[in-house]
Amino acid sequence: MKKILLIACCISFLPQITSAHNNGNAPDPAIEQLLSRLDTDAPGLADYAKAFKSKKRAAKALLSYYRKRQSVQHPVVRAEKAGQRGKAASEADLTTANNALDHIFVGQPAYPPHFCGEDINWNSRPVPDNEWVWQLNRMYFWDAMARAYWHTGDEKYAREWGEQLFDWTEKNPNDAAHDYAWRSIETGIRGYRWTGLFQYFIDSPSFTPEVLVAFLNSCYDHASFLMTKYRSGSNWGLMEAEGLAFIAITFPEFKEAAVWREEAFRRLNKEINLQVYPDGHQRELAMGYHLGCIQWFIRTYELAQMNGLTDAFPASYLERIEKMSEVPMKLCLPDGTNVQFGDAWAGKPGQHRDRFKTWSELFERDDFLYLATEGAEGTPPAETAYALPESGLYSLRSGWDQDAICLVLKCGPDGGGHCQPDNGTFDLYAGGRNLMPDGGSYIYSGNPEGRAWFRQTSVHQTLTLNGANSEYAPSLLLWEPGEDLDILVVQNESYEGLTHRRAVIFVDKSYFVIVDDAIGEAAGEVDLHFQLAPGKAVFDQEQLQVASGFSEGWNVLVRPLVREGLSLAEEEGHVSFIYTQKEDRPAFRYRRIKNAGQSAIRFVSLVVPFRAKVPDLQVRILEDENTTGDSFKVEITEGNKVSVISYELE
Repeated sequence: MKKILLIACCISFLPQITSAHNNGNAPDPAIEQLLSRLDTDAPGLADYAKAFKSKKRAAKALLSYYRKRQSVQHPVVRAEKAGQRGKAASEADLTTANNALDHIFVGQPAYPPHFCGEDINWNSRPVPDNEWVWQLNRMYFWDAMARAYWHTGDEKYAREWGEQLFDWTEKNPNDAAHDYAWRSIETGIRGYRWTGLFQYFIDSPSFTPEVLVAFLNSCYDHASFLMTKYRSGSNWGLMEAEGLAFIAITFPEFKEAAVWREEAFRRLNKEINLQVYPDGHQRELAMGYHLGCIQWFIRTYELAQMNGLTDAFPASYLERIEKMSEVPMKLCLPDGTNVQFGDAWAGKPGQHRDRFKTWSELFERDDFLYLATEGAEGTPPAETAYALPESGLYSLRSGWDQDAICLVLKCGPDGGGHCQPDNGTFDLYAGGRNLMPDGGSYIYSGNPEGRAWFRQTSVHQTLTLNGANSEYAPSLLLWEPGEDLDILVVQNESYEGLTHRRAVIFVDKSYFVIVDDAIGEAAGEVDLHFQLAPGKAVFDQEQLQVASGFSEGWNVLVRPLVREGLSLAEEEGHVSFIYTQKEDRPAFRYRRIKNAGQSAIRFVSLVVPFRAKVPDLQVRILEDENTTGDSFKVEITEGNKVSVISYELE
């Protein structure tokens, strides 16, 4: 009988522990810890001094303070909640939010959502790719729940968010056993995003005093941890600084907030000069990360401005962001998709319109407005050829319409882990079609063989020696854009004893002559690789030429100047436009054997975008085979038109 009574007493006591955040009573140790972290003598908080002396009243008093507080401004404006009814969330947001109510979460979005248990397992790993669990702990689905809450007004979203917030903070202390949740990148991302969630949910009756205490204590833990982590020179360092800044500015009541804020500003002011080349490109040389860095730099700047911290950043800071904003204008393809150099992803046509609209207003740029409106407003960019010499990225285009011919070439420094050993490679677009796309990166984690395949030099539009990956040792030798002729010459010391020099000549804004010199004492198989868009290809072994085989629209022809010993062979080809997905595509290489004692060999290729019919182009080299690679002269006959094209390096 005594045993039964004891069990009954334990059961009756259990709900008081597990549902504390539903009855508004924050645990004593948690509220004590939070009060020790706040400057309770600060303006506003001092008015609640009497309440703070009572543990039962303190959390409720804090909640009242934050709901009434008007001194802090944030991009998520609480006063706009009513006007967002029926507007705040997309259908995708609602699907994600409703799934999240049932603990069906999105981790890495390339994979299906996954049920993480009635009792949530924040270390769920449904796939070998670590990106899944890392991104699970960024909780992007919480943002969808927040938008769904404003969209519908349904308390179930706010209530479940509070439950999950409390669950995560309870289950994920910052220790070695929970390192999956506490990488500094996830910590920084949460630091930024959680301040927005605070704005979305703070006025909800489901935002209880206990949720507030758990939330603020965790924000303090985030900021304290971020003060110990600084990945200088990397995009991680920007996310770390952004999370630190947003917590510090949104919650100035923390005793250390001013120190956190100044440290975040210091890091961002340092990194914008360290990470961004004078030509405007972020040093990792992958477009997605470049665009992310613009946001990581500018959001803290804007938050500081709206909170009166106008001296946080010098004028040069915003000037460098403007330079960064020019990069997608200069390097993206005519339909607005990205070239997939490194770990960049193509994305969707028109994806940058909203960015350019924002930038056109911020920087008062008519060329940005032109791109934002697809030519309906503003003026087109001043040039059709752009060089980013420090980044080693170059673009040549026929115009600014979406059907323009555009070639983007890369020959740049080592950008780190998001960069690939592909110097000399290019992407060719014409007539609304990416005819020779970069292969992309396929996957980050969980499939090292798959990632390694896409990183090979030999699967890019460039030159290899004996199939090996090349080194990064680039230089720009000649840049001469013009009305009817653009000439670009770059080189890369790709191997010990072998330099790859590539000249790209854009003739009449119509087609390209590409000259590849392999210069040096090294010997072996010198291969020149090309890859086309997925689809059919027509191989002509007699002429050693290859053309894409689309039945409609634009195609491309690759035709070499046939030299003794030149051979053509098909290669394995893949391209990945979506994370974890790849498709086959035509790929081929031209090979010449470079013998010991031979100082240089040369390939000359015509790369001709065309519609319906291949132009009748005849090419005659006007100089000796034993060139050093310092000059080039060619005669091209197109119908009755004869052109002599040349360059000479100093």
